[in-house]
Amino acid sequence: MIIYKDAFHPEEEFVSDAYPIKLVDDIVYEVNCELVTVKKGVDVDIGANPSAEEGEEQLEDGSEQVNNVINAFNLQEISFDKKAYQTYLKKYVRKLADHVKEKNPDLDLKEWQDKIKTFSKKVFDNFNDYQFYTGKNFEQEGMIALLNYREDGRTPYFTLFKDGLIEEKV
Repeated sequence: MIIYKDAFHPEEEFVSDAYPIKLVDDIVYEVNCELVTVKKGVDVDIGANPSAEEGEEQLEDGSEQVNNVINAFNLQEISFDKKAYQTYLKKYVRKLADHVKEKNPDLDLKEWQDKIKTFSKKVFDNFNDYQFYTGKNFEQEGMIALLNYREDGRTPYFTLFKDGLIEEKV
C-alpha cells in the first residue's frame, strides 16, 4: 500500500492508494470518497433484523455517516474566504515551485505554472463549492486538500496537488 503524505510535513497523511485516485492534467490527484456509516463504541449484535421484523432500517444510536477519507486520515476542516485562500495559495505555490525545481530540474517550470494557474482559476470560479481540509495535526503551512462533489451532487472527491505529496510504501 502507498500512503500519500504532505511533502513539507511528512507526519501529515492525506490518502492511500486504497482509494480510487486519478491524476488530472499531470498537476492534481482526484481521490474518490464515499459516505460510510461508522459505529461509536462497542458493537453488540443481538441477531435482530429490523427489515425481517417489519421494522425500518435506520442508523443505530451512536452511528453516524462520515466521509471515508476524512474519517480514515483524521482530516480537519478549515475555513477560508476567497481572499484568505488566495493568499495561502500564492505562498504555497511559491514553496511548491521551489520543491519541484529541486526534485526535477528538467521540468518545464513555465508549463507547470500555467497548469497550476488553470487549475486555480477553476477553483476560484467555483469557490463556494469547495471545503478545505488539513491533516490531523491542523498544519496550515502545508497541503490543504479540497473537497468538492461530482456533477451528481452526491459523490464527494478530494483534490490534492500531486507535487505537494510524497509517497511512502508501507
